[in-house]
Amino acid sequence: FLDGPVLDYAEIRDRPAVDGTSRLSAYLKWGALHPRQLLDRLGQDPGSEVFRSELAWREFYADVLFHQPGSARTALVEKLALIEVDSGFEADRRFEAWCHGQTGFPIVDAGMRQLLAEGWMHNRVRMIVASFLVKDLHLDWTRGARWFMDRLVDGDLASNSHGWQWVAGTGTDASPYFRVFNPVTQSRRFDPTGEYLRRWIPELSHLADGVVHEPWSDKSGPPAGYPGPIVDHRAERFETLARYDRLKATWR
Repeated sequence: FLDGPVLDYAEIRDRPAVDGTSRLSAYLKWGALHPRQLLDRLGQDPGSEVFRSELAWREFYADVLFHQPGSARTALVEKLALIEVDSGFEADRRFEAWCHGQTGFPIVDAGMRQLLAEGWMHNRVRMIVASFLVKDLHLDWTRGARWFMDRLVDGDLASNSHGWQWVAGTGTDASPYFRVFNPVTQSRRFDPTGEYLRRWIPELSHLADGVVHEPWSDKSGPPAGYPGPIVDHRAERFETLARYDRLKATWR
């Protein structure tokens, strides 16, 4: 990685179809490598600077967890721990669909299938699937965090929990709860040709680039064997904002 790919890291690290990340997270998690070994060899080019910042985030989250151990399982911003979340049969059914890559949103399903197959998922996709669980399905972030920790070969408690809290808007990041990722927009932006989608969802392999990101838009509907979307993203985004507004009203 340091012999070449790091030079392009700043430009391609967010593209899941490209082998543009270091894949060193498992080695760092299990102690086969120490961050200082990497820092010692990094250059001053833009890619190395971005990679250095990612290592810094990892250490920052470790420090937060050391001083706030409860943040592994509860919201760091305590007042946001009271945000309304769904439970019951329908919530559990949607959680199972999310876990097994059957939500009908290709970028979400591709990521979840990659996790099941490899025990790893591209970081950009981790943010997308996490946002979908919390903001589209209205489930507690800890359910997703536990699923990740059970399956990730690089499952680090600090990075995992605080990465989920970053997405959920309940952690150290200044960006508020109402940040909601649009899965179709994210898919088109970071996997424009649908290469990543087709790799993990063979049911979509025959679809054109313009349709593969939202297969329900095809005149024939989603291909046989692939589900339609389990939620309406636009409606669930409004519901997320409404829940946030209702909670904020109790702070006054």
